[in-house]
Amino acid sequence: MMRRLIQVLMMFAVIAFAPPASAEEGPIVDAPAGRVQGLAVGEVEIFRGIAYARAPLGDLRWRPPARMPRWRGLRDASQFGPACVQPASPFFDYAATSEDCLFLNIWAPRNARHAPVLFWIHGGSLLNGSGSDPIFDGSRFAERGIIVVSINYRLGVLGWLAHPELSAESRAHVSGNYGLMDQIEALRWVRRNIGAFGGDLGNITIAGESAGALSVMYLMAAPEARGLFHRAIAQSGYMITMPELRSSSYADWPAAETMGAHLASHLGAVALDGLRAMDAQAIVEGVRGSGYFPLGVVDGRTLPRQLVDTFDRGEQARVPVLTGFNEGEIRSLRFLLAPAPADASSYTREIRTRYGDLAEAFLAQYPADDISESMLAATRDAMYGWTAERLAAKQAEIGAVSFLYYFDHGYPAADEAGFRAFHAAEIPFVFGTIGATPRYWPVIPQNAEEQRLSDAMLSYWTTFARNGVPGAEGEEAWRPYGLDRSYMAFEDAARMRVGPPNGYEIHEAVVCRRRARRVTWNWNVGVIAPILPESAPGCQ
Repeated sequence: MMRRLIQVLMMFAVIAFAPPASAEEGPIVDAPAGRVQGLAVGEVEIFRGIAYARAPLGDLRWRPPARMPRWRGLRDASQFGPACVQPASPFFDYAATSEDCLFLNIWAPRNARHAPVLFWIHGGSLLNGSGSDPIFDGSRFAERGIIVVSINYRLGVLGWLAHPELSAESRAHVSGNYGLMDQIEALRWVRRNIGAFGGDLGNITIAGESAGALSVMYLMAAPEARGLFHRAIAQSGYMITMPELRSSSYADWPAAETMGAHLASHLGAVALDGLRAMDAQAIVEGVRGSGYFPLGVVDGRTLPRQLVDTFDRGEQARVPVLTGFNEGEIRSLRFLLAPAPADASSYTREIRTRYGDLAEAFLAQYPADDISESMLAATRDAMYGWTAERLAAKQAEIGAVSFLYYFDHGYPAADEAGFRAFHAAEIPFVFGTIGATPRYWPVIPQNAEEQRLSDAMLSYWTTFARNGVPGAEGEEAWRPYGLDRSYMAFEDAARMRVGPPNGYEIHEAVVCRRRARRVTWNWNVGVIAPILPESAPGCQ
């Protein structure tokens, strides 16, 4: 008890007595949270590494984030805060990581007044990433009058663990979803403080890619996030089965608390105190080989039910949505694929065995004459394509306008590497950061064609954040999805199309039957799909 008290007091001291800002000149904002001094770059003011909540550390690990008191003095906001603790990865390499990682960053137009706000949630499978990545630089949005806020949130086992002892000590008797609680707390901070930076607290768009898009859907479903945002952008999201807290309705998916207890045993901790005594980096590295994977938990509170059920019941946030997916989602995620069958007859036999009366429709969409391309497309469509169109369709059903896109843009370095329109390839085009991609990224040519596409996408996203209708001067008007399954195809240029190429009806029917028979849906697609249940009431 005394150790925890000392730790809390030390946390309070760090927060309340912030170090003075550097002597370099920069914009100063006196926000309700405290005074901060950032950087001025041209007509953009940048504030980095602002703590939005107390991070529960060590003995206080796996608790909801706590609201911070106003800090004293002038805080330096010229440097990014540490990324959250995460497994080592060649694709996510940060100068510093820490459990004390609940920071956000702001890019604002100089002298902004009532500017729309884009709240960006990074991807990385809820396991890796940071809001400080250069491709998320919000300067181009700020130059167009939009304030961008990017955030860190707790990742992996440190952000999403459910455990019986954690539930027992919780006032609500639940556990898990700590990373989602961080996102909600960051949105609350924005609501309280963004006006001081020139933002319009009545015009906030949440946005994210991959796990960031999954987080967007979590926020749309979370009662505690209701009213904290007004529009949503979900790029390459995946609406997969979530674990349930205490007992599972799915025979092939254990309860979240059961998985947490198994993980603790795997790490050699017999009780929660043992886990809290472990080094944070040792925990996230020790998870390897345990079978644990971070996901939101259906706890009846933060996430009341499965996402598909929330959206079917019309219980999600009634906000305009812009959503879509990429042609090559799986080209850079081939670990999600099963080994390819030896030949066309083996492929056909597996599909007929697993998909039953839907097999012929599946084979027509994903034929055996090019097994590799069919497997890539089927896995892409079953998760990312199905999720994007389902999100657009469900918003249209409740009277909220939705806009769908399909990113099918290739350029030489990506095409030659077999990565055409790969997972996340659209991000630098959206942010206008095509010249600031990571070292492992296929280099985007710096020419007029690529710049035009980036300018168009940045404009569509900007106007959607401003007024809920994506538009770009000199480009095609983006029609809403609900009129005729319209979507914007981002190819060599932006072009309106009808009827997305994602086999939506097949995958909706598959998921409907699996839900009815309590079989999970995720990346178990095609030749590794479970035997499809027979048709159920309400399913094709």
